[in-house]
Amino acid sequence: MKPTQNGHQPQRLYLTLVVSCTEWTHPLIALSEHLFSVEPVQSWAGWKAQNRCDTLVLAAEPTFGIMRKKSEHPATVKRGNASALTMRGLDNREKRVLRILLGSQNVGLGVNQILELAGWSDQAHAVGAAMGLVEKGFANLTEVENVHVSLGTEGVHAAKDGLIEQRILLWLAKQDPSNRTIASISEEFGRSESGPGIGLLRGMGANIVNGNLELHDLDEAMKIAGERMDFIKEIEGLSVNSSGLDEKLLEHFSKRKGLIVSEKSIKRTWSASERALTLDLNEVIEIDQIGEVTPDLLQGESWKEREFKPFDIHAPAPIPLGGRPHPLQSLIDRIRAVFLEMGFSEIAGDFVQTAGWNMDALFIPQDHPARTMQDTFYLSSPESIKIDEERLMQWAGTHQDGRGTTSRGWGGVFDAKESERALLRTHTTVNTVKHIANNPAVPSRVFGVGRVFRQETIDRTHLPEFHQIEGIIHEEQASLPMLITTLRTFYSKMGYSDVRVRPAYFPYTEPSIEVEVLWKGAWLELGGAGIFRPEVTQPLGTEWPVCAWGMGLERLAMLILGLDDIRELYQPDLAILSKMPIL
Repeated sequence: MKPTQNGHQPQRLYLTLVVSCTEWTHPLIALSEHLFSVEPVQSWAGWKAQNRCDTLVLAAEPTFGIMRKKSEHPATVKRGNASALTMRGLDNREKRVLRILLGSQNVGLGVNQILELAGWSDQAHAVGAAMGLVEKGFANLTEVENVHVSLGTEGVHAAKDGLIEQRILLWLAKQDPSNRTIASISEEFGRSESGPGIGLLRGMGANIVNGNLELHDLDEAMKIAGERMDFIKEIEGLSVNSSGLDEKLLEHFSKRKGLIVSEKSIKRTWSASERALTLDLNEVIEIDQIGEVTPDLLQGESWKEREFKPFDIHAPAPIPLGGRPHPLQSLIDRIRAVFLEMGFSEIAGDFVQTAGWNMDALFIPQDHPARTMQDTFYLSSPESIKIDEERLMQWAGTHQDGRGTTSRGWGGVFDAKESERALLRTHTTVNTVKHIANNPAVPSRVFGVGRVFRQETIDRTHLPEFHQIEGIIHEEQASLPMLITTLRTFYSKMGYSDVRVRPAYFPYTEPSIEVEVLWKGAWLELGGAGIFRPEVTQPLGTEWPVCAWGMGLERLAMLILGLDDIRELYQPDLAILSKMPIL
């Protein structure tokens, strides 16, 4: 043996094998061939007659995967050709896919093509074998991301009835300029459509002057609306690759909720690598492999005509993971514990509410954009829920003229039917205003954590279903300093001692504030708060001030868990979930 560079002799390993044959094809010797360069130490003459179990001592030294040629000897292990050695470690599925890739004229093949050519029906077999070839250097993987666009719910309606801006423009074209008022548009198209439609027209050059909608160039606006309608018609009933669509129109409709839906997909193709192209196709043969060495196998001779499945002693073993609560549930439990520790009581409510309790009770005007189908999930069954007439009259008075408050209200006519529309709650504040209405003269400090629903486009920071943390302090001495101190205490207990507030605006609070925490050297907004306006509290029957706040749970979770994409919270990926910190 040659000495190593430092002068030391390489370590020689001695193996004692009990064999029952005279050939060097015993399964244990075949297995050692994968790991070592082997040569006999005792003479061939030491071997006795056939069918006897004799002891053979072997000397072996590690080869680190390189098969070194030994001196000729009657007992020298027979080795395969270069292709066979190169393919050592490939299972039969990988060999089948490799043959397919080698025969594809270096054209990338997708999963379905591999399935068809391999005669398989399970995609897992095709993908598993192809990815195995990639890892072992026999195949190249190409991934191309595609975005397909189709019509959303509102887009289907638009394809049938026309876009709202186009319908308003067609109506305006038939009207005398003196009749192009905001009031007439609202009367013709209703509040749910007129508000968004006028907003779109203003983006097309329209102005509101003394209650009239003025268009400097009606023909140009009609042209723009026509192009938008052509875009809707182009993808009606189809799923179209975004690469073939007008980029400006695609960007425009992506900002409008419900009109189009974008779905990303990744197309994967595999092709033979340069290493694979050097192989002899005739050597890529599927062989009946032995996966497990059993006593019966060793006692028989069937193994002589079969191949042993390679065994990777360095392959990582799965790590068993114990059960644990979902990170989001752990955070909810932690928030509950903090508020309970601060002396608050927990309340809850139903997902299904009326627009009256969800919107009107909070002094949100009935023509507010948030009340449109583009933002809110309205129900078809039940379509409406009855509300006490006295309660409706209280809201109507407050909305129309401020009834008994210093406010002048929003003006206009209060629609009771609009108030009784059934919807999925858009916030958990509906629970707290109901609590006040049921306990107008009872001091209370309550909170709630619950799911809310809004028509949001799914992306890294938005989901149509999420959680909200809500709370109020309802007592005679409630004040803004009390509210700020409460929020500072809460965030401090959650691990964020640096908290600040800044002025904000909400329709139902005055004064209003936004709460920010210092995170990674920057101030991050986490929620809104304020004192309920008299227009909210007076119809509820209380004369006490109410400190209120609301914040998104998922945003707080992303902050605490260090996530960049809100969707990671809901992925059924145990590997990702297990790495999240225990809260």
